[in-house]
Amino acid sequence: MRRFNLNLWLGGVLTLLVITGAVFAGYLTSLDPVFDANLMHAEEAPNGQFWFGTDEQGRDVYTRVLYGAQISLTVGIVSQIINSIIGLSLGISAAYWGGWWDDFVNGLTNVMLAIPSLIFALAIMAVLGPGLPSLLIALGLTNWSWTCRIARSSTLSLKGQGYVQAAQTLGYSDIRIMATQLLPNMVGPILVISTLGIGSAVLAEAALSFLGLGIRPPFPSWGSMLTGARELIVVAPWAAVFPGLAIFITVLGFNLLGDGLRDYLDPHMRTRQ
Repeated sequence: MRRFNLNLWLGGVLTLLVITGAVFAGYLTSLDPVFDANLMHAEEAPNGQFWFGTDEQGRDVYTRVLYGAQISLTVGIVSQIINSIIGLSLGISAAYWGGWWDDFVNGLTNVMLAIPSLIFALAIMAVLGPGLPSLLIALGLTNWSWTCRIARSSTLSLKGQGYVQAAQTLGYSDIRIMATQLLPNMVGPILVISTLGIGSAVLAEAALSFLGLGIRPPFPSWGSMLTGARELIVVAPWAAVFPGLAIFITVLGFNLLGDGLRDYLDPHMRTRQ
């Protein structure tokens, strides 16, 4: 009998909560996050009309947090898709072909692991400039090394299996073997690392936006909201508390979900249970 997986369920609930808020933001609030500003309601504390209070321009913090979830999840998911494509392509091909290509990919992966991903993203953003496309490119090129390592190690253990040798005997091309025989058998670990990667990307987006290199105001990014709330921390602390809480819940949810999926998909863990 499988033991109750608290991390999986709690992470799933938190992640579902954030995704629901992002998808149905237009139904959960009737205000616009940018244009519905009223200085008559500036810096109001949370109340029945403004659940999370208002910022210095009288905009509803609750509305901006909901629409900020759309930006954060878009950046997290799209950048992780880019990371997965790069990491899987390099990792599977390096382990399957071997030789100089394997040495090159290993060396490149070691270099990427040696450079802090946020520093590398900052360098890319400094060249490309702020904005959503630049943010997706910067974060999409910085965190593929872990996916590459996992894909390479999985391929090394799978390429000697009988079904791979049978596919080679039948004349399958290398690309077809990688796509149809190797890739489907490493979905579990790739799903786990991708879930963790989304949480990291959300946190990196908030950091870059906080530094002014990500999503620029007045668009409701959680990081840019924290930047604008720095001067209000004494008179209107709710302007910083709720975006920060949204970042915390989102990152915690994806990390717990990834940790729970790892336990759920790990055959050794299931055996011990």
